[in-house]
Amino acid sequence: MSLITGIPEELATACGFAGMSLCVFAYGYTTAFTGKPREPNPFVQHGANLAGALLLVISLLVDTNAASLAMESLWAAIAFVGLIRAMMGKNA
Repeated sequence: MSLITGIPEELATACGFAGMSLCVFAYGYTTAFTGKPREPNPFVQHGANLAGALLLVISLLVDTNAASLAMESLWAAIAFVGLIRAMMGKNA
């Protein structure tokens, strides 16, 4: 089942792989700072997660899996909140 039409399946698949790569990068980036004296840059961390989740959502709208679509939508919302909090913290 597809929730949208007009996007070639190859493009949707490419979006999915790019999104997955960004989410894995964000997790690896954050993990690289574990036990270190400095913190990861929240704009890199949450920005990569948000971009990755949105690319995966595009992919899932073409080749729909309801559970994965729900998870990636929530993942994008969490990353968005993280970016907003980072911006608010930077302005404080």
